[in-house]
Parts: sequence; structure tokens; C-alpha cells
Amino acid sequence: MTERWAAKADIDAALERFERAIPGWARPAAYGLGVAVDGEIVFPHVNVGEHHLPAVVLATICGHVRGTGVYPLTPAQLDQAIALLTPAEACDAYDHPNLRAWRQIRADHPDAAVAVFVGDLANPPAGVHDERFRRFV
Repeated sequence: MTERWAAKADIDAALERFERAIPGWARPAAYGLGVAVDGEIVFPHVNVGEHHLPAVVLATICGHVRGTGVYPLTPAQLDQAIALLTPAEACDAYDHPNLRAWRQIRADHPDAAVAVFVGDLANPPAGVHDERFRRFV
């Protein structure tokens, strides 16, 4: 049987489980999954202070704990992130924009995914991918 999180309480419980599983975890101020296209990185969906479950799912895959970080993802890692977040799709109280964006990246550019986490938007960017990400914030 496939796991399904059909209610907001299920989503909240999953969020709590994922967050407890990362010692020292701190929610990012902003995060997103981007894709390098023609030498430019684009972010189909940017999250600022919201959508905490996809953030911690992505962090689980990347090994991110806190602060700012940039992580290239392999197609296998992207598949794993999508699989971990898919049970949330059962909850129709949310639109699931991250899951849609991740699937689109997987379909179109599976070898070019980059996760960006920003711990504090007041801090300077940590490299070119972070700079580009902040243009979308």
C-alpha cells in the first residue's frame, strides 16, 4: 500500500517527522529547485517562508541542515525527492506547486537540477546559483 497524506494533519505529522530526522535542522528563509537551461539557471517555483514540507524533503536528499547552500542533484536524487513528497499530493487542501515543478524539471532536464537554500535573505549570496535564485525571490 502506498502512503498517502490526505489531511492537513497528515502533512503536519510528516513535516514533523522529516524535521526531527535532521539534527540541527533550521527552516530556510527561502528555497527552490532550479534547472540550468542554456547556461542560465531558472527556478520554476520559489518559496519564501512557506511550503516547509518540500523544503525538508529536499534538504533530506541534499544533506542540507541549516544556512545557505547550493546542491546539484542527480536524476536519482530528484526521483527520490519526488517519491518522498508524492504522498502529500493526496491532500487537496494544497496546490503542490513544488511537486509539479520538480516533476517538470525531471521530465525536461533531469541532469541539470540544482537546489538552493537561503538561511537568511539579509546575508550575501553564496555564489552564482544563489545570486540567480535571489532574483526570483
